[in-house]
This record gives sequence, C-alpha cells and structure tokens, in this order.
Amino acid sequence: MSTETSLAFAHPEERAAATSGGGMPDRISLRDHVVPVEIGAFQTERDQVQRLCFNIVVELRPHPAPLEDDVDRILSYDVLTEAVAAELAAERLNLLETLAERVADRILRAPQALRVFVRIEKLDRGPGALGVEIVRTHKDNPALDATPMARPLVVWLGGDPAPPLEALKTRGLPVILVVGLPEGSVPQAATPAAQRRIDLLAIEQNAWDFASRHPDCLVVGTRTEIDWAIRERRVIVWAPSKLVLDAVEGPEDARDALGLAAWLAELLGAEALVLAGPGELPAETAVPVERLVR
Repeated sequence: MSTETSLAFAHPEERAAATSGGGMPDRISLRDHVVPVEIGAFQTERDQVQRLCFNIVVELRPHPAPLEDDVDRILSYDVLTEAVAAELAAERLNLLETLAERVADRILRAPQALRVFVRIEKLDRGPGALGVEIVRTHKDNPALDATPMARPLVVWLGGDPAPPLEALKTRGLPVILVVGLPEGSVPQAATPAAQRRIDLLAIEQNAWDFASRHPDCLVVGTRTEIDWAIRERRVIVWAPSKLVLDAVEGPEDARDALGLAAWLAELLGAEALVLAGPGELPAETAVPVERLVR
C-alpha cells in the first residue's frame, strides 16, 4: 500500500503530521467521539437515529506568550466538542459533507486554530464505517463580513389579500412574509407525519400563489436564501418545508401558521413579529410582537 493511500485511511492526526510541511505545529485532537443523531438524505433515514463518529485534529498557531499553565491561553478541547454539538443542534442535515464543513468553519473561528482536519463516519449504515474527511485552513474560510446582518421583520399575513407592502418597506428592514393554509380543504392523511408534510406543502402552494400576484416578492425556503435576502433587504415569502422538517426541534403543528411565523422570527432573531392578518398574539416569544396598524 502506498504512503498516500495509507495516509488516506490513517487517523487525521497522522495525516496532519505527515502533510504539515516545514515546522511541526502543535496540535490538539478529538478521537472517536460518538454521537447519536438523525442525519441522511434518504427517506429511510428520516426519524431514525444513527451513530456518527467524529475525529478532529486542529493545528495551532504558535503561542505569542508563555502559557504559564493558564487555560485561557490555549484552544480548549471544549471548542471541538461544542462545535460538533452546536452544528448538530442547528438543524437536521442530509450530508456528512455539509456537517464537516460547518464543524471545520466553526473551529477555525477560534484565533488559535490554523488548520483543521475533520473526519466523520456513519457507523450504522453498513458492515463498515462510511464517512468523509476534509482539511480546511483560514485561507479556505475567509472571515465573514464584520458588518452585522440586519434583523428582519417577520410578517404574519393570515388571509390578508392586500398586505401593505409599501408601508412595511418604509421601515428599511428586510421583510419575510408568512402565509397560512389556502382556503378550501387540504388532503387528509392517515398519519400525523404525512399530514404535517401535506400541510407544509399546502402553505408553500399558497406562498407561490401570493408571489404570483406580487412580482416583487420572492419565494424562498432555505436558510442560505433567507440570509441572502436579508443582506439584500428583499421582500420574500417563506416556503417553510425545508427549515421546519430539518429543524432538530421544529414546530409540530404545521396548521398553526402563526406559530410557524413566531418560530421563524425567533430562529432569525427578528426585529419584530408583525401581525398583519388576524390571530391572537403569541403568549410567549423571544422577539417583540406588534400588530400592524392600518
């Protein structure tokens, strides 16, 4: 077996040592960290917990001063385990590749981290371990714009056919519109899980119908699209299926569309949840709630 092939299947710490070049940087590692989680692109992986094994090695920048046995001067091992926990808690993911990228990016935010090796393996999908391994450095993950992202208005429309879009735009904030179920009947499924998906799709159909009558509104469903729209200060209509179904602890009742709007507002840290349509003010939310005055 060639050296390159040996390194491809070696522990990330061995690969880091063999490929560092020049000087030998200090490293910290997390080995064989097993976490049960729901992940996977196949329908058979939905609602199923499987074990993931994480192996992470982080190469460190030289210490600018003597350590003096001070924990605040080093990169704590907790940064590695917390990066894993935070990204698993953020949303349900389909791909190990996505998870590995996010874990690596989070670790590289630490000023001491120079380069990170991440290996993630599924332990329950076959007779062996199926996984991915990536290597990332700070140059692969340029610092994000330090300008804080604007906080959007999340607007519950209800059945309002003519929302005051121009009045909302005058506040100078990105606007995310949330519609409810369309008028008329929605197919009834035999199981709650199927009904939840049908209800979410019905809301999305209503969102597309609304956007067809308001050409300046975009229908978006992914967090990436929402973040882009917030940066661009666009008016968008939320298609909820992906975010809700991928959430680790998402709302269960898709028919409570006002509840969906409140959940989205909290998820995005919205400036406010604005009620433009009928509905009772949510009893408890982490963002301010206001009723739109005509």
